[in-house]
Amino acid sequence: MQLELLNEQGQAASKVEAPETVFGREFNEDLVHQLVTAYRANARQGTRAQKDREQVRHTTAKPFKQKGTGRARAGMSSSPLWRGGGRIFPNLPEENFSQKINKKMYRAGMTAILSQLAREGRLAVVESLTLDTPKTKVLADKFKAMNLSSSVMVIAEEIDENLYLASRNLKNVFVVEPRYADPVSLVHYKKVLVTKGAIDKLKEMFA
Repeated sequence: MQLELLNEQGQAASKVEAPETVFGREFNEDLVHQLVTAYRANARQGTRAQKDREQVRHTTAKPFKQKGTGRARAGMSSSPLWRGGGRIFPNLPEENFSQKINKKMYRAGMTAILSQLAREGRLAVVESLTLDTPKTKVLADKFKAMNLSSSVMVIAEEIDENLYLASRNLKNVFVVEPRYADPVSLVHYKKVLVTKGAIDKLKEMFA
C-alpha cells in the first residue's frame, strides 16, 4: 500500500510505499484492548500494603464476656469482621500485576493500531526529521507548519542529540525510536509522525 509523504509545509509531496502487513491490517478491537491493558498492567508496581490481623496493633484482651450479652462471640478486636481490624487477604508490596502477551499477539496488535491510524488519517510520513540546532522553538515551528502542534508522537529511525534536546520541553510531543513505540502512546496521541526510515524498521519488527 502507499502512504502520503508530507513536506515541511504539511502538504502531500508524493507517495511512499508501505508494507501491507504493517499498515493495512484489519482492526481487532478486542486484541488492541488486551494489548493496551497488559502494557499498562506490566508498568504497574506493587506500592500498596495492608495489614492482616497479626500486624494491626490491638489489645489481645477479649472485648466482652463470652456469654450473657446477646452479641456474637468475639475473641479479639483485631478480627477482620471488626472496624479497624486486619484484612483477610491484604494487598502486599510484592503483588504482581503483570500479564503475559506473546510475540505473535503483540505484533498483531501493534500492526492493527498502526493500520487504524493510517485509515483515520492520524498517521503522517515525512522524509526525515532533523534539526541544525537544539532549539525547542525551531521544532515547534516545524510542527506548527505541518499542522501537528496539538499532540504528536514522532517515530524516527534515529534520534540525534538536537532532536532529543529540542523535543523534551514540548508538552504534547513524544519522540521515540521504532523499538520503543508502545501501544498506549500510539492510541493516546492525536497524530503519529513516522519518518521514511522508521517505516523500514517497523517492517523488520512486525511484518
